Amino acid sequence: MKKIIAIVALLCMVFALCACGSSSKEEALTFTTGGETGTYYGFGSVIAQYVSANTDLSVTAVTSNGSQANIEDMDAGSYQLGFCQSDVMSYAYAGTNLFAETGAVDSFSVVASLYMEQVQIVTMNPDIKTVEDLRGKSVSIGALGSGVYYNAIDVLGVYGMTEADINPVYQSFGDSAESLKDGKIDAAFIVAGAPTTAITDLSTGGQIYLVSIDDEHIDQLIAKSPYYSKYTVTADTYGMPEDAQTVAIAAVILARDDVSEDAVYTFVSTIFDNVDQLQHGKAAELDLSFASSITDVPYHPGAAKYFSEKGIEVASVK
Repeated sequence: MKKIIAIVALLCMVFALCACGSSSKEEALTFTTGGETGTYYGFGSVIAQYVSANTDLSVTAVTSNGSQANIEDMDAGSYQLGFCQSDVMSYAYAGTNLFAETGAVDSFSVVASLYMEQVQIVTMNPDIKTVEDLRGKSVSIGALGSGVYYNAIDVLGVYGMTEADINPVYQSFGDSAESLKDGKIDAAFIVAGAPTTAITDLSTGGQIYLVSIDDEHIDQLIAKSPYYSKYTVTADTYGMPEDAQTVAIAAVILARDDVSEDAVYTFVSTIFDNVDQLQHGKAAELDLSFASSITDVPYHPGAAKYFSEKGIEVASVK
């Protein structure tokens, strides 16, 4: 009988220890990012690991097909946090462009705007110097219906071009880089924070070039779509012969509205109170004013609470 009691006592201790271990994290969130060779996944993984290691919040970063898929999967309840291009975020909330047929999605709110994503038109052909030089060429313009696809259509459009004026290919960042390397395509639109892993890897095998957009067409693009802004990718970014002028949009982190205020507060405060601890190049671009600059989609209450403590008021979900 004493032996049985001892065994029961031992089992109780084991269960108690397991229970203590499993309760070390108060809440767990899954963070949908982007492809493995993109900035979303690289930076998202760094953020997730840092928050998980330093708070009671567990965050797991996962790969995805990008902005539109992230919003759709968050709306379906598969993920709680997600990266998104600011233009795609606006499309979803307003029910336009990518979301014209399916309708507006309003189950999410903003956590923070992190950094600018450049529309990078990549080529290994030195004779392709302008957007007009893409006419008749094989060009990857992102997956059909992706944010990259719409950015490409926007840029081609201000030059009076459509898909019909190029030989369009619909590929991810990594596949685009491989196709450029193998000579299967002439150029590719890649929209991500520079330096982008896919382009950096490509540049190790040969000289790459970014096609510039001139001032006149940038002005037209911004007038038509105000979420774009002018941006210069410097030559040293990829070892290019010269700087490239293009446009950029914001990379934003979103959260489902039903994620707790405490969880989002912990997430955003841990990021912005420890910028110097985040081991990724994009961390240097984090800025509270930029983070709180979104106006067409409301902020999550947890994010609004943090910004308010920093003296910044933002519109939030009620």
